[in-house]
Amino acid sequence: MTPDWQNFLMRHGATLVSGVAQRFGDTAAELNATAQSTVLCDLSQFGTLRVSGEEAQSFLQNLLSNDIREVSTTRAQLSSFNSAKGRMLATMLIWREGDDYLLQLPRPLAEAIRKKLSMYVLRAKVKITDASDEIISLGLSGASAQEVLREQFGELPQQQLGLTGIAPGSVMKIDDTRLQINTTGQHAPALWEILSRHAQPVGSGCWDWLNIRSGIPMILPQTQEQFVAQMVNFDLIGGVNFKKGCYPGQEIVARMQYLGKLKRRMYLAHLGYLAHLDSSDNPQAGDELFSADDENQLSRHRMEGQASGMIVNAAPAPSGGYDVLATVQIASRETQAVHWKSLQGEALQFLPLPYSLA
Repeated sequence: MTPDWQNFLMRHGATLVSGVAQRFGDTAAELNATAQSTVLCDLSQFGTLRVSGEEAQSFLQNLLSNDIREVSTTRAQLSSFNSAKGRMLATMLIWREGDDYLLQLPRPLAEAIRKKLSMYVLRAKVKITDASDEIISLGLSGASAQEVLREQFGELPQQQLGLTGIAPGSVMKIDDTRLQINTTGQHAPALWEILSRHAQPVGSGCWDWLNIRSGIPMILPQTQEQFVAQMVNFDLIGGVNFKKGCYPGQEIVARMQYLGKLKRRMYLAHLGYLAHLDSSDNPQAGDELFSADDENQLSRHRMEGQASGMIVNAAPAPSGGYDVLATVQIASRETQAVHWKSLQGEALQFLPLPYSLA
C-alpha cells in the first residue's frame, strides 16, 4: 500500500496494521453491517502480481491449475500454483489488463510467489513484477451493491467473475451481492469518497468473512503445501481445469479426480470460542482439528495424536465467535464430532456451504 493511500484511509478513520485497514471503528458493528447492509472495504490484505510479455499466456498455462486461455479483459478466473507433489502453494484470482495478466493473492505470499514463478521464466519472454502498490482493489458488498455501482459506471458484468472496464481499471462481479473494483492510487480516493456515501467502510476481516461464507479458500503461509486442490473444493468452484495440459502437480490432481478416493473435503463451520478479537488464541489458519470414532475405535493415526483436519481460513463472525473453512476427513464429518486443537477442544458446528459437495 502506498503512503498516499495509507494516509488517505487513516484520515477517513482507518486503523492500519501492517498496511492493512483492520477497522474503521468498532469491529463488531462493522461485522453486523456486513451481514445486514452495504459495506465498502479496502482489499489491501491482497497483493497483485503483474505478468507481462508476449509469452505470458503460455508461461502461465504451463504453471497454473486452470486454463489461462479463458481469462480475458471481460472474464476472470480462480486458479492455483502447486508444488510438484500437487500441494497448493497459492490460490489466486486472475484477470487481464490489456495483454497483461494480474494475479491477486494474499499479500504475505506475493513476493515469495513472485520469486518462485520467476524461477520458471528462463528464456521465456515474460516479466513478473509486484503491482501491489500500483493497483488498488476495493470491495463493495450488500443487497444494493450493484445498484450503487451501476449509478457510477452504467453497465455491470452479468456473469460471476465477469469484468467490465472502467476508466481506469475494472469492475468484477464476485457474486450477486459482491463486486470488486480495481483501479489506481490516483483514482481510488475519489472513488472511495463517492462509494462511502452509499456504503459503510469496514475492515479487511469483513471481506475475509464474506469469502469464508462463500466457501472460497485462501492459501496462507501457514497452510502452504497442506492441501491438494480437491481438499479445499477448488474443483467445485472453478479453480481447476482437468482438460488442460501439464502443470506442476497436475498428475497428482488428475489422479485424485479420476482414480483416487477423496478422503477430505472443505466444510463451513462455526466456533463459538471468542477471546479478544486480536488474540492469537483465537481460531486461525493452520490450526489442527481432531475427532474420535463414536464407538471409541480410534484408528492408529488418531491414537498417535495426529490431526484429522485443519482450519483453512478463519474470521470473526457477526453473531460472535468465528466462522471457519475447515478441511476434514469426510468420514469424520459424517459420523463424529470434530474438535478444534485437541479432542478436548470446542466442537465445530457445521453450516451449509453455498454450493453442493456432491
